[in-house]
Amino acid sequence: MKLVWFGISILALFFLSFMPLHIADAASKMEESVAPNFELTHADGQPFNLHDYAGKPVILHFWATWCPYCKKLQPGLEKLRLKYQHTDLQMIGISFKEDAGATPGQSLLDRGVKMKTLVLGDEVAKLYGVRGTPTTVFIDRTGHIAWVTNTSNPDDPNLEKALQFLVD
Repeated sequence: MKLVWFGISILALFFLSFMPLHIADAASKMEESVAPNFELTHADGQPFNLHDYAGKPVILHFWATWCPYCKKLQPGLEKLRLKYQHTDLQMIGISFKEDAGATPGQSLLDRGVKMKTLVLGDEVAKLYGVRGTPTTVFIDRTGHIAWVTNTSNPDDPNLEKALQFLVD
């Protein structure tokens, strides 16, 4: 009988040891919606810091030159970028998981997409919990993540709805 109680006690301690983690996780969920700051380099070598865009709506488009779904989505994003260019919206591509020798900035330009392009974004993708391409993150004026999508549909009406939410 002592062995049974010992086993139950060990199990109880095991489960209770995870309680603080769950409480900490719940508290951190409150801060999860804040877009983490990062620094990267534009395809042309210029530095980029997300904090420089504080107070502006920002769309971060995580992509790779080899991704067919990104190529499908990007003309739709470019159309929206042009439609809202009169606002303070910032649309920024972040290239990650690239093959050696890839030229993300030129790749976008060759397809007629003129959004700012950041390179070597693997660590930033991890920071934002991005697991695949394309992933598009909508950040509001307060610096909070308003929406994240993996759509590759350039005509998805939710893209413009989210964008309107950001600029209004």
